[in-house]
Amino acid sequence: MITRRRVLAGAGGLTILRRRAQATARPNILWISCEDTGPELACYGDPHAITPNLDRLAAQSVRYTRAYTVAGVCAPSRSGIITGMYPSTLGSGYMRCRAPLPGFVRCFPEYLREAGYFTSNNVKTDYNFDVPKGAWDELSNKAHWRHRPKDRPFFSVFNITTTHESQVRLRGEEYARITDRLRPAERQDPARLRNLPPYYPDTPIARRDWANYYEVITAMDYQAGDRLRELEEAGLLEDTIVFFWGDHGVGLPRAKRWLYEASTHVPLLVRIPEKFRAAGQGRAGSADDQLISFIDLAPTVLNLAGAAVPEHMQGRAFLGPRLSAPREHVYGARDRMDERPDTVRMVRDRRYRYLRNYEPHKPYMQHLSYMEQGFIMQELRRLQAEGNLPPAARLCMSATKPVEELYDVEADPHEIRNLAGMDEHRRTLERLRRVHEQWALETRDLGLIPEPLVDERGRRLGSRHEVLRQPGSEEYLKRLRRLVDAVNRGASGEAVRALDDPDAAFRYWAVVGTSDPERLRRAAGDSSAVVRVAAAGKLGDVAVLVRELGNNEEWARHRAAVALDEMGTKAAGAREALRGALQDSNEYVQRVARHALEQLG
Repeated sequence: MITRRRVLAGAGGLTILRRRAQATARPNILWISCEDTGPELACYGDPHAITPNLDRLAAQSVRYTRAYTVAGVCAPSRSGIITGMYPSTLGSGYMRCRAPLPGFVRCFPEYLREAGYFTSNNVKTDYNFDVPKGAWDELSNKAHWRHRPKDRPFFSVFNITTTHESQVRLRGEEYARITDRLRPAERQDPARLRNLPPYYPDTPIARRDWANYYEVITAMDYQAGDRLRELEEAGLLEDTIVFFWGDHGVGLPRAKRWLYEASTHVPLLVRIPEKFRAAGQGRAGSADDQLISFIDLAPTVLNLAGAAVPEHMQGRAFLGPRLSAPREHVYGARDRMDERPDTVRMVRDRRYRYLRNYEPHKPYMQHLSYMEQGFIMQELRRLQAEGNLPPAARLCMSATKPVEELYDVEADPHEIRNLAGMDEHRRTLERLRRVHEQWALETRDLGLIPEPLVDERGRRLGSRHEVLRQPGSEEYLKRLRRLVDAVNRGASGEAVRALDDPDAAFRYWAVVGTSDPERLRRAAGDSSAVVRVAAAGKLGDVAVLVRELGNNEEWARHRAAVALDEMGTKAAGAREALRGALQDSNEYVQRVARHALEQLG
């Protein structure tokens, strides 16, 4: 008897049958992501949130209560998500940078494609590196799992932009348009919100932004519900593992771009149909309080799909058949945010958050032109000028930062009371400091090397990753840390000795820690632009900085513009050069030059 199975067995039919069997055995995987959203959802217990679709999803999912991004802003966070590696290792932690990947690092959907998956992304990338051609089968605002070949499982991503900070600040017709599905009962009364963070001024303007944040979350919830209905109507709900997550925390000041709880703590829901659950995982309506880092997403998806997890990935699978030990810590990094350099690192265990500020001489709230468009930020600036900031806001608007911060997140969820100087918390501080330093060494954190040098050396070596993979790099990093620690302690003698170091990164930090005018004048003629700019900035040497605005290296020009801007009215002699910088090919140079000119009138 000739059956359909026997016909398929000829002329490649076995391959077709094998693919179909694999498609049946392997799950589809759907990602629904959103932007600038912390766990302000009803399913996380928020009393103000109106999120019925996500609440229904949570009732069928595992709700992770301690999920954290590796950065408080989109591009570095997404760089870590798509590679399973820390941006501080890849050199992709600087906002809107272009960090070429080393040859062995790939976007994880490429591994899924090789394993037979159809991959689609609608439409966000924003990885801080060029998207490799092989990353996605479809990448557009039309991309959809519906376009897959019928014999292939899919991995499909939909990103919802409705919650982005730019939407929270909308007013009038534009805001009405993005929230047009909300019923009157789903609107928020700003005066009734009881959870305005204490570092925001309690003014009608600030409350309106906070209410808008909740309303755009409800608008996003409608869109997430649309994606879930599509799956259900296609009869694929029980064949598909669904992830919902936010790329980082709240899109408002002292949250987005920072490394606090409001910045990095995010919602994560995972719905696993019963037939795909391993070892009792995925129980509907359960909560899981293990620490999850978003560099764990890539290995977890590969593990669920039955694909091998590459050894270079720094994350761990938290679902699927092959699991390592749960995490004890999650880590985060802040490098240049938009146009302002800064270097901050974070460690979070189950209770405490440790922050290391490597540039404590810089204010928390540096002027970021995009952030300054927000109404809460404008309120903070206004009240600071009037001398009327509330106490918690005064902390985050201060002109300098402590070298270390330590918070008991359980007792102090808004992280206002810094425990770093208290004897009773010394052991916790020292423990987390050691954890941070060991992580930085093991992951070859690039943060202590100024960005212009990382960029220059990375281009010479083929990728930024290779900068700290050269022979002797471990000892190099230990020695550099000792110098930076000495500079942060105010040990000027050690800084002075490093002014003659053959490596420009050491000479840069030596300048940061030096106040002697004669030595700074000598450093202003250094062979490295980043050292020259640092020295000229401390000296107020406008002529040197104006010359550097013409440097061929864009990040050297950027540092020169920042130094001139920080001089305020003392940079008057650079007015014409700053006007020329408004045409710079680097948008961040333009932004800094514009602000500097505004200060000069």
